[in-house]
Amino acid sequence: MAAVRISSRSGLPSLLLYLGIGIAMGQDGIFDVKFDNAELTQVIGYAALVVILAEGGLGTKWKEVKPALPAAAVLSTVGVGISVGVTASAAHYLVGLDWRQALIIGAVVSSTDAAAVFSVLRKVPLPSRITGVLEAESGFNDAPVVILVVAFSAVGPVEHWYVLVGEIALELAIGAAIGLAVGWLGAFGIRHVALPASGLYPIAVMAIAVTAYAAGAMAHGSGFLAVYLAAMVLGNSKLPHWPATRGFADGLGWLAQIGMFVLLGLLVTPHDLVDDFWPAVVVGLVLTAVARPLSVFISLAPFRLPGREKALMSWAGLRGAVPIILATIPMVSGIEGSTRVFNIVFVLVIVYTLLQGPTLPWLAKALKISDDPSETADLGIESAPLERLRGHLLSVEVPGRSKMHGVEVAELRLPAGAAVTLVVRDGKSFVPAPSTVLRRGDELLVVATDPVRDATEARLRAVGEGGKLAGWLGTGGAGRQDNGPAGPHLAKLARKLGRGGDDRPGDRTGGTHAHH
Repeated sequence: MAAVRISSRSGLPSLLLYLGIGIAMGQDGIFDVKFDNAELTQVIGYAALVVILAEGGLGTKWKEVKPALPAAAVLSTVGVGISVGVTASAAHYLVGLDWRQALIIGAVVSSTDAAAVFSVLRKVPLPSRITGVLEAESGFNDAPVVILVVAFSAVGPVEHWYVLVGEIALELAIGAAIGLAVGWLGAFGIRHVALPASGLYPIAVMAIAVTAYAAGAMAHGSGFLAVYLAAMVLGNSKLPHWPATRGFADGLGWLAQIGMFVLLGLLVTPHDLVDDFWPAVVVGLVLTAVARPLSVFISLAPFRLPGREKALMSWAGLRGAVPIILATIPMVSGIEGSTRVFNIVFVLVIVYTLLQGPTLPWLAKALKISDDPSETADLGIESAPLERLRGHLLSVEVPGRSKMHGVEVAELRLPAGAAVTLVVRDGKSFVPAPSTVLRRGDELLVVATDPVRDATEARLRAVGEGGKLAGWLGTGGAGRQDNGPAGPHLAKLARKLGRGGDDRPGDRTGGTHAHH
C-alpha cells in the first residue's frame, strides 16, 4: 500500500517501484529468489495486460476519444511501422545486433504502455484532444506490435512485409468487430437484467471485457484490441452502479500491475544488465529523440495539429511493462540472443520511464499546453434499478465546476415521471422545494420511471454543461426548448448567468432550510 501511495503522488508510473520490489526479492537481491520461468511470466503478463486494458477502456470517455480516433489509429499503425524501422536500424548499426534481434527490439519498444500512460496522463492537466490521442494509441498499438513480435520471433525466415501488413489489418478488423459487438451486447444485458446484488455488477462488467479478449483470440483476431474496445463501450453505456464498478476495476488494475511488475523484477538477473546498459541507453536515445518524434510528426501530418502538441506527444510515448512482457516472447521461442534482447529492453524501459514520466508536466508547462480550467466538469451519475417499481434511482453528484450550481430545482425541467426527491448537502439531507437552489458539492437523489430514465439523465447532464438555459442554447436533453434563431444570441447571456450563479447565495427563498 505504501508503494501505491508513493507512485500515485510522485508522478512516476508504478512500474519502477514494483520492478524494484521484484528485483530486491530476486537473484542478487535480499531474498535471492531464483525465478527464470519466462513462459509463466508471459502468460501472467498477458492476463494482467488484459485487466489493465479493460480498466483503461472503462475510464476512457467517448466524447474525448471520438475526435482522436483517426489520429490514434494512424499513430498506432503507421507510426509503429516508422518507429520499428528507425529503432531496428539503430540497434543493428550502432549496437551490432543481427537484423532479427534488432527488429524484435524495434517492435517491442514501439508499443506505448497502457498502464504507464493511464497512470501518468490522468494526473497531468492536458487538453482532452491530446489525452484522447495518447490513451487511444496506448490501447490500440499493443495489437500490431504483438503481431510483429510474434512474427519476428518465429522459427524460420521472417515473412514479407506485405504479408505482415495484411495479417495486422485482418487481425485488427476482427478484434475491433468482436470487441464492439461484445461490449454492446454486454451493456444491453446489464442494463436490462437486474442482478440480485449490487456487488455483482462490477464482476459482470470485467467478465464481459475478458470474454471479449477470449472471443477475439479464438477468432484469430486481436484480443487486446477487442478487450479495450469492449471496455470502452461498457464504460460509456451508463451502467447501473457505475462508481462501484469503476472503483472495482481500478483496484483490480492496480493488483494486476503489482503482480506483473514484481514478477518481471524476479525474472531479471541484475548483474547481467551491466554489459547491456550502454547499448540500451543508445537504442533508447534513438527511440526517444528520433524514432518517436518522426512517427508522431509523419503520422499526424494530415491532422494539422500544432507543432508544440506534436512535440508533447513525442515525449509522452511512455514505455512500461508491456515492452518487457513482449520481450519474453523470443525467450519462449528460443531465439538466439533473446536474453540480451530482454536485458536491453529492461534497462531501456527503466531509464527512459524515469526520465520521461516526471518531466512530462514540466514540458507541458514549458510548451504552454494545459487543460482549460474553466472547462465544465462532468456530472457523476450512478443508477440503481428499482426492478419491482419499474424505475431507477439516480444518484447525481454536482462537481465544483458544474453549471448546475445556482440552478433551482424547478429550473432543471425534468421530464414528467422524474423528480428530485432528496438533496444531501454538507452531510445533511433534506427534501427540496421547487425553489431550492442547488450548490456545488450537492448530491441529488432523482427517481425516474423506466421510460424516461435516459431522458432524465440526458437533461441533468445538459443542465450541468449549459446551466438553466441549456435547452435554449441547443444543449441536448429532455425538456429542451425550441432553439430557433435566438439560441446563438443567448450564449453571452448564459455565460453571464453562469458566472453570476457562482456568486449568488446558496438559498434565495429559504426553501432549502425549511426542509432540513
